[in-house]
Amino acid sequence: MKLAVVGGGGREHVIIKTLKKNKTIDTIYAIPGNGGIARDAICVPDIKATDIDGVVSFCEDKKIDYVVVAPDDPLVLGMVDALKAAGIPAFGPEKKAAIIEGSKVFSKNLMKKYGIPTAQYEVFTDITEAEKYVQTCPIPTVIKADGLALGKGVIIAMTRDEAIAGIKTIMEEKKFGHSGDQIVIEEYLEGPEVSVLSFTDGNVVRPMISSMDHKRANDGDQGLNTGGMGTVAPNPYYTKEIADQCMKTIFQPTIDAMNKEGRTFRGCLYFGLMLTKDGPKVIEYNCRFGDPEAQVVLPLLDSDLLTIMQATTRGTLKDVDIRWKDESACCVIEASGGYPVSYQKGYEITGLDEVQNAYIAGAKLMDGKLYTDGGRVLGITETAPTLREAIAKAYASASKVTFKDMHMRHDIGQRALKALQ
Repeated sequence: MKLAVVGGGGREHVIIKTLKKNKTIDTIYAIPGNGGIARDAICVPDIKATDIDGVVSFCEDKKIDYVVVAPDDPLVLGMVDALKAAGIPAFGPEKKAAIIEGSKVFSKNLMKKYGIPTAQYEVFTDITEAEKYVQTCPIPTVIKADGLALGKGVIIAMTRDEAIAGIKTIMEEKKFGHSGDQIVIEEYLEGPEVSVLSFTDGNVVRPMISSMDHKRANDGDQGLNTGGMGTVAPNPYYTKEIADQCMKTIFQPTIDAMNKEGRTFRGCLYFGLMLTKDGPKVIEYNCRFGDPEAQVVLPLLDSDLLTIMQATTRGTLKDVDIRWKDESACCVIEASGGYPVSYQKGYEITGLDEVQNAYIAGAKLMDGKLYTDGGRVLGITETAPTLREAIAKAYASASKVTFKDMHMRHDIGQRALKALQ
């Protein structure tokens, strides 16, 4: 079989490495891929992940049997629809279903309509009305750009002045472009956060192992929000009782709601949850694997990924046995110094030959050597029978891989260990 994986980050690298365990796969193309992914797939650097026509014609030319569309942008733009129209099966939701991540306003209205627990909210298209609202609403509050914003279109305002500034940043300064034409201002929820990725074929939903992300740049959850500085799985706050409750009140109701709206969702649906004193509530939906959550969840998968993905496309997920290892995983992200603001690129990465499970996000290959080429450069994942062992192994492996000005957190998983005590 010939496969193509659309995207070029750490998430795509772990998907490719997991797919490669299936011996029926002869070739995997990564579109565009990156210098690190080039060790595991044939990269196609001249086609962007959002170039729908380019991806479709490449897949037709190469007679690709199955495509995995991993990032949010091409899904929201309708890449799965275009591939389907060309007779090429693909993993991921169609455009009309990917709107669940593509528009915060859509997803909040969906939850309100179908009684899916989430934060209370108001929607604004007018900056004056929004500013007037935050003069009286409860503080802290959360301000979200409606559309995609590379996971950064959320501002937690601890004061009214911060709320006004946040509204200006999104709506007036257009920091996130047209994603900020509409905003959602919502209630600030408190409690442990949990990420639950799930496979779904539009009828059946099969949650994966839960995980805990670490968004802040520095130790002790200090510094700016990033795309994620590390993850652990499973998340100790997510008990069997909570999982059962989420299936009943959130997971299946979301799939059913999308069907009722004529927007059947097939692929990976990501549930970002807050475990509040009033029970689990949805903070956000994503229409794809989380990054770096995928880097701890997929290494714990004990079934064939391609078989599961094809079942979501065909609507046969109920017939597939999905097994998980009874282990824990920890992923430590190595980033460029200065990330997420400004950073230098082009430093040589050394020590990768000494570790097995490095997932490369931002690197380029020159003369057989890898050089940094992004903010989050790579993630190193280790699994073990206990979380404590997985964390120790991940940091031992991470210490072998280095580059100039390398930055990482030294406390990934510590919050989870406290919760286990």
